[in-house]
Amino acid sequence: MTNRSSFEIFIEEKPLYYKEIDHERVHKAYALLKPYIKQPLTIHIVGTNGKGSTGRIIATLLHLSGKQVGHFSSPHILKFNERIWINGEDIDDKELEIAHQKLYKILGKEMSNALSYFEYTTLLAFVAMEDLEVMVLEAGLGGEFDATNVCSKSLSIITPIGLDHQDFLGNSIEEIATTKMNSINNDFILALQSEQEVYRVAKQVVKEKNVICYDVQSFKSDYSNKYQEVKTLLEELDWASYLFENSLTALLALEKLNLTYDIKYLKEVKLFGRFYKVLPNVIIDVGHNLLAAKAITKVLKKEQKEQIVLVYNALNDKDYANILKIFKPYIKRVEIIEIETVRAIELEVLENSLRGLNIPFKKFDTIDKNEEYLVFGSFYVIETFLNNNRQNINLH
Repeated sequence: MTNRSSFEIFIEEKPLYYKEIDHERVHKAYALLKPYIKQPLTIHIVGTNGKGSTGRIIATLLHLSGKQVGHFSSPHILKFNERIWINGEDIDDKELEIAHQKLYKILGKEMSNALSYFEYTTLLAFVAMEDLEVMVLEAGLGGEFDATNVCSKSLSIITPIGLDHQDFLGNSIEEIATTKMNSINNDFILALQSEQEVYRVAKQVVKEKNVICYDVQSFKSDYSNKYQEVKTLLEELDWASYLFENSLTALLALEKLNLTYDIKYLKEVKLFGRFYKVLPNVIIDVGHNLLAAKAITKVLKKEQKEQIVLVYNALNDKDYANILKIFKPYIKRVEIIEIETVRAIELEVLENSLRGLNIPFKKFDTIDKNEEYLVFGSFYVIETFLNNNRQNINLH
């Protein structure tokens, strides 16, 4: 049995969620850290959906074009190291431990212990990536008060915004968009949005902050040749339509920062967990909200998929009833997979919702090679599914 690192022991003792959050604490911690580290050119990605794939596309294209680049994302699926991706690889345990030792020494025991899981690991990413040329920084669930918002940014990206985490962010699209876009301190890219309120908030931000908004809607006309090249390439790769849209967002960011890239390297982008085929008849997607469900059903409709089996579970703050309603025309049944978290919806509540929608369901047991499966619901769902099927799936 291998010895666990001091970082593993330290981070596992931190709770993932807090009922009350001290928004000033991470700023105080960053003030302590800032004099001791360098900051690369920073791209900050905020939104409800598409943050991870947009960030990874940017990071991969830059890496393969010769830049020293890192990508901080969350949460992870199987191992913490996935959150800090540097020059094409997840950070290794040794480098993670070195960054932890440096950060802990600078902050001191009291501050290190006081910081939340996400706050500490965000600052850890800053330390691990300080010698790079570009840092792609993905916000957690927030924007204005997110731990990633403590540093200055060269460019912000606003990915599609929808209803999610209302307890933290607000009860309307306008409130959520405002909270997220309050993180902007420079020019920003606005991804294609399904909610018109987001565009109205963006216009207000431009006016109030005196910044420029680069709307991805203009990509087709402003970069017509590249648009067609990307479209053709991604059709060959059989990427979902929402990943095509995320690619346009990523490319527009690179264009506006005058960063060199080659479109052909889109072939090398690995988007594990994002509409990703792990077996010939199994697709996994870490999506967990209404916006993600709409994006995926759009793909299912386009591909005229025969009715599939939805392997599903949900956290108790998700709009599971409407998510299932959206999936209903495309699925033959739901198979409920058990997930280990206090935030999981009660089984009886989920079953009652399925009965109310007249969707057949059963407990998930095993994969039948004669059926088509979509595994969807959250990172917890995907992690559990992959761990239960390791013998059948190559995770590398």
